[in-house]
Formats: sequence, C-alpha cells, structure tokens
Amino acid sequence: MRLKLMTPDEMSAHQKETYEESIASKRGSPPPPMMAWLNSPEMARHATRLGAFLRYDTSLPVALSELAILVTARFWTSHYEWYAHKKMALAGGLAPEIIEDIKQRRVPVLDDPKAQAVYDVARSLHETHQVPQELYDQATELLGKRGLVEIIGLCGYYTMVSMTLNTYEFDLPNGEQSELV
Repeated sequence: MRLKLMTPDEMSAHQKETYEESIASKRGSPPPPMMAWLNSPEMARHATRLGAFLRYDTSLPVALSELAILVTARFWTSHYEWYAHKKMALAGGLAPEIIEDIKQRRVPVLDDPKAQAVYDVARSLHETHQVPQELYDQATELLGKRGLVEIIGLCGYYTMVSMTLNTYEFDLPNGEQSELV
C-alpha cells in the first residue's frame, strides 16, 4: 500500500466526523477507499454518502447493482473491488458462471432482459464511453429512467473507487490472492 492509513487518533476533527458517520451507517465500517479520501475530508464525506446510497438504496435489486459493479471492477482490473463485490454478487443471487465470464472477459449469457441491459450499458460506458440510442431506449424501457441513471451512477462511482484502490495499491485482506490478471 502506498498510503499510510490514519487511525482515528491521527484524524482531524473533520476527518473523524466523516469516519464516524461511515461507521454509524448501514455499512458499519468505513469503506477502504474512504480511508484514502480522508485526505480531502469534504470529498470523503460526499463520496461516502453517494456510495452508501448506491450500495443500499437504489431501485435496483442487489444482483443487478453488483453486475454493474463487477463489470466496472473488471474493466479497471481493480483487485480489491473484485474481491469485495464478487462475494456480494454471489450473496445477491448473481450466478457464478456470469461472474466467471466477466472475470475472464467473456460476454456472459444473461437470461434476464434487465440484467442484459445493465451489462450492456455498463460495458458500453466503459468501452465506448457512450450509450447508443437503441441501447438507451431499451435500458430506459426495462430499467426505467431512475434505474438507468442509477446504473450510470454505479459505474461512475465504482470507477472512482477502483481508481483509488488501484492508485494506492490497497492490499487484499487476510493474505487473499487476486483472481484478476
């Protein structure tokens, strides 16, 4: 890890306030990238609040949110993000073979049209940086305006998370080894 993470005793009052807010949230603990973001306490506060919303309070079922997150983690080869969200995706009902296909950079077979729309939007945003009109129309019909904007938010937020984790070279916990190459 490139950054020495602060303990609560080393934090300024503003940093500690953000840290404690994160612990009191649904997460129960600070997300690892927040520990880097605390170097900009106001950014950490806003980013952590956005992350909590995207993780727990979107209109999307867990499996669809985690699908977008895994596509993002794979795009960025974010080892920590993949490690954390693979578990959540499995717990949320995303099939292991879909996860394996994303890990191997293969296009997964998705029987659910909503899952297909999430995958296609996430992949299109990362690979082409846009969403073609036909996909936009299909995603809006299947996910609604709110669902589409939340997929965009998930991809954007977890891009920032992945960039943070990659830049500061966050280690996987407990000596875990990355599955991504």
